[in-house]
Amino acid sequence: MAKTRVYELAKELDITSKELIEILLNEFSIKIKNHMSVLDEEDAELIKELFDDDSENSKKQDMDDTPKSIVDEYEEDANNSVEEKKTKKKKQIKEDCNNVDLDNKNQEELDDQITIEMEDTITVKELADKLNKPITEVIKQLMFMGVMAAINQELDFNTAEKLGEKFNALVIQKEQNITGVEEFEEDIEENDAETRPPVVTVMGHVDHGKTSILDAIRKAKVTETEAGGITQHIGAYTVKINGEKISFLDTPGHAAFTTMRARGAQITDIVILVVAADDGIMPQTLEAINHCKAANVPIVVAINKIDKPGANIDRVKQELTEHNLIAEDWGGDVICVPVSAHTKEGIDTLLEMVILTSEMQELKADSNRKARGTVIEAKLDKGRGPVATLLVQNGTLNRGDSILVGSTYGRIRAMFDDKGNKINSAGPSIPVEILGLSEVPDAGDRFNVVKDEKTARNMAENRKENLREQRLQTTNRVSLEDLYNQIQEGKVKELSVIVRADVQGSVEAVKQSLEKLSTDSVKVRVIHGAVGAINETDVTLAAASDAIIIGFNVRPSNNATTLAEKEGVNVRTYRVIYDALDDIKAAMVGMLEPEYKEVVLGTAEVRLTYKISSIGTVAGCYITNGKITRNSKVRVIRDGIVIFESEISSLKRFKDDVKEVATGYECGMTIEKFNDLKEGDLVEAYIMEEIKPKHI
Repeated sequence: MAKTRVYELAKELDITSKELIEILLNEFSIKIKNHMSVLDEEDAELIKELFDDDSENSKKQDMDDTPKSIVDEYEEDANNSVEEKKTKKKKQIKEDCNNVDLDNKNQEELDDQITIEMEDTITVKELADKLNKPITEVIKQLMFMGVMAAINQELDFNTAEKLGEKFNALVIQKEQNITGVEEFEEDIEENDAETRPPVVTVMGHVDHGKTSILDAIRKAKVTETEAGGITQHIGAYTVKINGEKISFLDTPGHAAFTTMRARGAQITDIVILVVAADDGIMPQTLEAINHCKAANVPIVVAINKIDKPGANIDRVKQELTEHNLIAEDWGGDVICVPVSAHTKEGIDTLLEMVILTSEMQELKADSNRKARGTVIEAKLDKGRGPVATLLVQNGTLNRGDSILVGSTYGRIRAMFDDKGNKINSAGPSIPVEILGLSEVPDAGDRFNVVKDEKTARNMAENRKENLREQRLQTTNRVSLEDLYNQIQEGKVKELSVIVRADVQGSVEAVKQSLEKLSTDSVKVRVIHGAVGAINETDVTLAAASDAIIIGFNVRPSNNATTLAEKEGVNVRTYRVIYDALDDIKAAMVGMLEPEYKEVVLGTAEVRLTYKISSIGTVAGCYITNGKITRNSKVRVIRDGIVIFESEISSLKRFKDDVKEVATGYECGMTIEKFNDLKEGDLVEAYIMEEIKPKHI
């Protein structure tokens, strides 16, 4: 028997897949998982017939109701006008009655008095205009008050208030809410929302064909229509498929993807995960999957390179199931599309599936409101000044608008589309490049259109002050030391953990052991686990997800350590799994009392090794940072993995024994009970510093 997919039937009936699914579930009691599910031919024909009958009945009803609706509208308008007149009359009578109760003399004074609203400051000219007085007279009164002011000089509230009394005017200060983005975030429900194009990011492992697929889409679609452009000017472009638009962000990699999310910018609606059919799931693919899951973004899998001899699509789908991504033809809900960027096979199907996924999400925006969105990237151009690429997420952005971008502001002097052409406006999900900002914003900063440039400047300055105060205050990230307090206050319902270890077996063992520690009050969830040293990507993901990082027999890189300190991310390293489990258990019940704290003194790089029969291996080292002391403990790190821990048995500069060697100097050292030193190894020196027990 022939089968029909839900989305194909929805196309024929000219309705959305979501609407058809609701009709099938509610009216026909047909259980449907998603828009990729199939229907029997009999059911499909029955639904078509019912829709045809409904459309004919609705046409007849419309014809019958047309004359009546005109009369109804006329009567309704007449009734409304009568009601409005009655309401106005009642209001006027009420006001007249209230006015009778006032003293006549006071009433005359109140009638003559002018009320002026001002912000923190107001210019002499603006105040004179509001007072309806000549500027010379206002300046004269200011001189009598002892204030020498020019026409464009700004007056503070106290001066303006005293001056207002001279002219029988009441000066009041506007209540301003310029604390941040709260005043913009309240207006979430849109009355006139309409469907907007989806914003898509392409992610995946190196050499799996991300760029090739983007190039194939651009050549196949962008050159056919004026709706798109190339990525030479800005890192985004728009393509058109079956009358529907899709906005692509030039692949930023999962690190940049998470950096934006760490700043609170959720700009991606759908992620296309590229997996090579001849290679399968690789470490970077797994990282991309974990980042997408943490961001809760729908994934469409593009199985690339199907034209290669070693391609095995089923093997890729099998590997995806190991990470809870089950293909829809295997009974799951993840759309997998076999494609070939080389032969362009499957590209149209991939784009069509992206459109269907966005249709199920019901992405909407109101183009009639003031614009808001996110900064994709920004730079300082020598000739043009600060240049920012913005993605409009709601409303319409126009040339000449005053905008607030993070802690900077400006007025849009020029706008360019993805082809480099000048434009005057841009609607939702459209990327644009703008000129006119006061400073270069950060990628991921939110932007909002405000009423004028003065308001934008005041709000930007206020945000800068708030950011300065936040830097001075202690960080609010999750750490094991204060975990119990945050659980008690209700701040932590889920403890997110990132695990790094030296071998894959350890990663799996630690993940399972940690997740078993979940209790009724807090759930322990491992959001990412991988082999190798702790890197900057791990710290960025931890910052975005409020997670702690646990390392087994691995160490963070120098850049990761610096970033962790800046972001306030808690990084803990262990040699024994039970120590980590005991620490987290103790932290969850408020009994964690660390007695010692590890302090890293410095790092030395092994440049040369000598073998002396009576002594062992002597390493010629260069101190890359910090210092190495004679009495410190050391760990030998090779390719980010800790291979040995011991103490320094001797430390020399030339022939002399020394107590310590500082950054930039060379030295010779031997490590107790370890002779397998090789060129390129890192020797990290540290001491265990005793600290006071922390009672919770």
